[in-house]
Amino acid sequence: MPAAPLVDSHCHLTWPDFEGDVPAVVERMAAAHVARAVVVATSVEDARRTKALAATSPLLVPTAGIHPNDLPEGLDDALAELRALVAEGGYVAVGETGLDYYRDSTEPDVQRRAFHAQCELAVAHDLPVIVHIRDRDGRTAAYDDVDAVIGSHEGLRGVIHCYTGGPDHARRYLDRGFVVSFAGILTFPKGENVREAARVVPLDRTMVETDAPFLAPVPYRGKRNEPAYVAHTAAALAALHGLEPDEIARRTSQVAADLFRFAVE
Repeated sequence: MPAAPLVDSHCHLTWPDFEGDVPAVVERMAAAHVARAVVVATSVEDARRTKALAATSPLLVPTAGIHPNDLPEGLDDALAELRALVAEGGYVAVGETGLDYYRDSTEPDVQRRAFHAQCELAVAHDLPVIVHIRDRDGRTAAYDDVDAVIGSHEGLRGVIHCYTGGPDHARRYLDRGFVVSFAGILTFPKGENVREAARVVPLDRTMVETDAPFLAPVPYRGKRNEPAYVAHTAAALAALHGLEPDEIARRTSQVAADLFRFAVE
């Protein structure tokens, strides 16, 4: 496991899974040399919670965004609230936004409209955007549409989080100037497609994350994930590249520090 400082670039510590346990979670992440955890919002209400939670520890930083699976009926009002929150300052990114065609809960055109709006918001405040992509097995429409959306916003920067696509789409996002982040799937026996993508993404464009409470890496698979476990994903990435875990920690943490504009100590 790496001893150099790590960054968990994406987690959801405001979820009920962590109720009453965040102080202990932060203690464990510090013991595992995780210097920062980006606490990602999925709704306007959650964005208020991420900011409040981040105020409790210097190791936590918040984001503000609306997930494609959480788009409310009053979308315009929600987007107006989101704009007001981001204008107040204190957030390191806009998101989690993006496109999810795996479920039928929200029409794709509504998802795209919300995604465009949040990309515009990110550019307006010079913040990175955190992008979620999910499609049905064997389909790539969501990946193609994400490429089209991010390509239509000049000056947009950001990360494709918890990447599960193939190398070809990863290269397309890299060409857009984006960073690609890998989660615990990198350690799964059936995660070879993700490992194949990780091999082609340069380390100066790579981050690691937990997506906690989801996708706990081996050897914690099936349990609640938490930021301390990002060390196992970093170790798996090190093995892929034939490097020491400390080198992966240093390089991925620098990418996170540059993207989110915070210090890693």
